[in-house]
Amino acid sequence: MHWRRPMSRNSETHILPAHATWGQALVWGVGRLRVGASSDTPHLDTQTLLAHILGASRATLLAYPERRLTSAQAATFARLVERRLAHEPVAYLVGHREFMGLDFAVDRRALIPRPETELLVEGALADLRARLGHHEHTASVADVGTGSGAIALSLAQLERRAAPIYALDISTDALDLARENARRLGVAERVTFLQGDLLDALPQPVDLLLANLPYVARHDQGELALDVRRYEPELALYGDEDGLALLRRFFAQAPKYVYPDTTIGVEFGYNQRNTVETLARSAFPNGRIHVGADYAGWDRFALIHLGG
Repeated sequence: MHWRRPMSRNSETHILPAHATWGQALVWGVGRLRVGASSDTPHLDTQTLLAHILGASRATLLAYPERRLTSAQAATFARLVERRLAHEPVAYLVGHREFMGLDFAVDRRALIPRPETELLVEGALADLRARLGHHEHTASVADVGTGSGAIALSLAQLERRAAPIYALDISTDALDLARENARRLGVAERVTFLQGDLLDALPQPVDLLLANLPYVARHDQGELALDVRRYEPELALYGDEDGLALLRRFFAQAPKYVYPDTTIGVEFGYNQRNTVETLARSAFPNGRIHVGADYAGWDRFALIHLGG
């Protein structure tokens, strides 16, 4: 008689049972992501993926761990976890990301909106409201390199008096995604989308000129997380030379598109402050430069105020 070797308790941990409970699925997902070392936040990622599959909140998942998945739900969840093991970003897996309290559709046509960019938007929003508080009826905005539309559409949603608002990008795919988000947020009629290279398509000067352009140097791509360099669009990540070639061109063009009291806002890399300040002073010698830090304390964005 041939005896079959007993199965190890852990030998089948890579397989999620077809009718696992929600609690079992969460434990399984966290275990898979920990073993694969593909995530710094395995609990959050697992909860987000399962909540997406079930159409439930993360709080609901934790409140009812005894509820069971259908076989179809289990299979879909397992596939998403495996894709996360390959470092695919969670935002792409679930198809959306919160930014400035708003829900944006995201996919591989554009970068995933970053929390640090919210700081640039908050500074821009404060500038807009200060202008409008000085008895101005409207204030115009241009967002250069709009991507998913995060900056332009957030300002359109959060400050209804801003007009006109232009969202510019060289990528037609990114602009298609931004238009989808404009419809999603109910601001499509208030934003004009323009395809072109940097400021070339902008029809007029604006009160607030914002740019979140690619600023990663090609030779620094190894410093990016695998999630980023494998999946997010290269066109939106990399600048030539030291990463700042596009910002150099932006500052060269910008004086043609400003009023005497315009504010210019740009985002940049953690080690690029000095170069960006030099570019800003060269383009706008009389501008007042305010540099803001991100949540980790790195210098990350600058607002250049013209006109005193």
